[in-house]
Amino acid sequence: MKFPTPLIEGKLIKRYKRFLSDIQLPNGDVVVAHCPNTGSMKRCQQDGARVWLSKSNNPKRKLAYTWELVEVDEKYLACINTGYPNKLVGEAIANDVIKELSGYAEQKAEVKYGEKSRIDWLLTGEDGRKCYVEVKNVTLLEEDGRGYFPDAVTGRGRKHFYELAKMVEEGHRAVMFFCVSHTGIDSVTPAAHIDEKYAKAFEEVIARGVEVLAYNVTINQNEMTVLARVPVLMPVFD
Repeated sequence: MKFPTPLIEGKLIKRYKRFLSDIQLPNGDVVVAHCPNTGSMKRCQQDGARVWLSKSNNPKRKLAYTWELVEVDEKYLACINTGYPNKLVGEAIANDVIKELSGYAEQKAEVKYGEKSRIDWLLTGEDGRKCYVEVKNVTLLEEDGRGYFPDAVTGRGRKHFYELAKMVEEGHRAVMFFCVSHTGIDSVTPAAHIDEKYAKAFEEVIARGVEVLAYNVTINQNEMTVLARVPVLMPVFD
């Protein structure tokens, strides 16, 4: 997936009100950029970090700049735009990069299911059997290459787990897909220390037949690409 426009490097001054960030450009100007991430962005908003922005020429936009990437610990790149993982995974499925999800005749995005929810990707086989794929963006690295999800308490995330489990009960496949958009992460686990209820739901729905996949992503200033499968580890509770 290529970025819509060439990215512009800058320096993070601060993020505030969740959706706003002050970024200093190379010429010294400070711009207000849209932050397309509703999470806590734990460890992905370090003061003075190098960041990369896209710029829109749409005169109707309130903010011309969008924050896309951040350098973490001065050596890793992470994508903080949560609008990209669904597209990335969708392209990877279509191109047979994700072997576990290959062989389906039809692929649709944002299909209604469950209780007023939409599944990120619905795959349908020639025989009519369906595979429901929910995509989550993983950017929290804490130690030893281990990535954690979520980075904040998420009741919505638990709801998605149980809706996937219901699809399994109805005879379909259901997959929770962790898109690892951080170049320093080489395994993924539920963040029991952040949201214990989410981690327990993870264990429960796996026992009920929900599958879990995690793939890492290559990231540079031009594009991102789904690369290869990484291990998913069971949560550790205190």
